[in-house]
Amino acid sequence: MPSYPTSPYAPSYARSGPRRRTLLTGAAATAGAVLLSGCSDPASSDDERSSAADRLRAGAARDSGELLGRYDAVLAAHPSLAGRLDPLRAEVKRHKTAFAAGLPAPSASPSTAPSVPSVPKDEKDAVRELAKAERELAGRRGSALLDAPGELARLLASVAAAGAAHAFLLTEGDK
Repeated sequence: MPSYPTSPYAPSYARSGPRRRTLLTGAAATAGAVLLSGCSDPASSDDERSSAADRLRAGAARDSGELLGRYDAVLAAHPSLAGRLDPLRAEVKRHKTAFAAGLPAPSASPSTAPSVPSVPKDEKDAVRELAKAERELAGRRGSALLDAPGELARLLASVAAAGAAHAFLLTEGDK
């Protein structure tokens, strides 16, 4: 037993720290401020997210189109690779279509034709360059999905994984 008297109820002047009423009032005020700031203008933030997602989707469609052009250039220069590259090219074409699906139709403004990439004369070098392009694009898509909203992030992740698999399949033939 202690040598001093103990009481389950300490007098109010003996308590240290803020009182319960002060804490509850502060918590209510903070919650109100958070709710008000969250409701400031949802339409503008949704529009910003939507336009950012559209830009990301358009860039991904453009990247897939450029990769598709690389496949076409390699196939034009080395038709004997068709059996090996056609299935991968078809996948890249589907990726382009998937990214372009949620976008408005491109305007009919005159634009410059995409440049045809140079293709090495050696088939193995051409395939290695395709693998490198697939790998780089998969890496960029993997980084981009961090900023993408849910469904677009899943699409980017899936296409990035497919691109990494394409790079593997393209380099596996060299071994």
